[in-house]
This record gives sequence, structure tokens and C-alpha cells, in this order.
Amino acid sequence: MIQEKTLQDVENEIIDEFSLFDDWLDKYEYLIELGKALKEYPEDRKTDDRLVKGCQSRVWIDFKIQDGKIFFNADSDAIITKGIISLLIRIYSGRTPQEILSSDFSVVEKIGLKENLSPTRANGLVSMIQMIREIAAGNI
Repeated sequence: MIQEKTLQDVENEIIDEFSLFDDWLDKYEYLIELGKALKEYPEDRKTDDRLVKGCQSRVWIDFKIQDGKIFFNADSDAIITKGIISLLIRIYSGRTPQEILSSDFSVVEKIGLKENLSPTRANGLVSMIQMIREIAAGNI
């Protein structure tokens, strides 16, 4: 049986991937590539109730619950923001609400993401994390 990666395993993979790049321009390029690889998001799901509040760019997060796990899909109209949400989806999609709620989301600090974003993007990141937490808590 194939052992499923833990949330910590995925966070560590991302930390390792970001450590391969010396400067933030390369890391931004990598984020853009991650965003391009994001699964197609249906136009009819781009509704106000799925829109992340507090983001300068428009970010939609959709989810479904299957076998006690939450699976996320998302999109953004901004290329770097799309990369950021794709990172969060990679970490948190397919996790139980308990796993998500017990996460400290520190991976964003460990890869230096939060301090290398503009203040408006950093606020958007916090809003995306908040929406993922709200979904996991059953508030959305």
C-alpha cells in the first residue's frame, strides 16, 4: 500500500523546492509556473460566495467534501496570486478538517513568502488562509 504524504511531508517538499532558488525573482517565476499548472476552474463557479474577501486580486476557492476530507479547487485573475493559492491547495487539499485546523500555516514564513510579498498580497495570503480555515471549520 502506498503511504500517503502527511501535511508536514508536503510542507517540507515545498520548503526544499523554494530553497533551490537563490533570489526572489526566481521564486516568483516558480510561483507563476505553479499557478499555470493549477487545475482548470469552471467559469460558473466564479461566484461571489466563493470569492476570497480581502484580496486585491480576485481569488475564488471552491471545495467538496469526500470521505471526510476536503478537496479544494481555486483560481485567480492575478498570475502570482494564482501560484500562491496553488501552493495552499497542494498542502491542504485532500486533508481532514482536523489536519487543516491544527496546521499553523508556518510554511509561508519558512519559505519567506509572507515577507517577500507586497503588503496587499500579504493581506490576500492571510485572507486565503482564513477562508481555507473557515471551510475546514464548517463555517462556509
